[in-house]
Amino acid sequence: MATKKQVDEFIKKVAPIAQAKAEGRDKWSLPSVCIAQCCSESAYGTQAKMIRANAILGIKVGKSKVHFGKAWKGKVYDTRTKECYDGKTYVTINDMFRAYDSIEHAIEDYYDMLAACSRYRNCLNQIDPRNCITAIKNGGYATSPTYINTIMNIIKKYNLDQFDNVVTNKNMTEINTIANPFSEPTGIVKLGCRGENVKWVQWYLWRFGLINKSGIDGIFGVNTNAAVKEAQKRLGLLPDGKVGPDTINTWKKLA
Repeated sequence: MATKKQVDEFIKKVAPIAQAKAEGRDKWSLPSVCIAQCCSESAYGTQAKMIRANAILGIKVGKSKVHFGKAWKGKVYDTRTKECYDGKTYVTINDMFRAYDSIEHAIEDYYDMLAACSRYRNCLNQIDPRNCITAIKNGGYATSPTYINTIMNIIKKYNLDQFDNVVTNKNMTEINTIANPFSEPTGIVKLGCRGENVKWVQWYLWRFGLINKSGIDGIFGVNTNAAVKEAQKRLGLLPDGKVGPDTINTWKKLA
């Protein structure tokens, strides 16, 4: 188990790299999530074999050995790892993992992978850490059923979301200069609805970081319904998934 000193030193080392590699990207994911994953995967830099390979994010080689960018030079190493394929039982396997010339390259390859793989698209340009890591986990990054909570606990414990400003501040400034271009609902908008009023709802969900901009499609489906309930829950409203006067007025005051 890592000591407090090891934890502090590891985060101090990794955080500025995660920020630098995320900043300036059109398709970015949150530095806080990246840092927490580095902490979790490498046990705060105490996994000697991983550190020797600069492989602090535990990215597997994969059958196709894809180069998502230029950071991975084709180096590999093998090690034992635990996987949970059925959601209950962990098994230990040997697998091949990417090795890097530096930690900078490892983190760059991580961001390149998330931006390049369609299975991770829902984590991109997402300002909420839980939504970001949920999309990464569901995209196949990890098999552990507790992975999302593990990463979120690390983020909260060490206040890692403070490092997200390099991407979120720019994003929020851009969003705040734009008024909602869609027609405000005059009635209840709920599951099954379609059209301009649904886009008005979805614009706010995007504004709150609960859906991607591509989700503004005018279709109030299960994803929009879940996002509405989450927004209502966070604001102390009845999480019924129905957007009526109370939800509308509260959202307009906040965004």
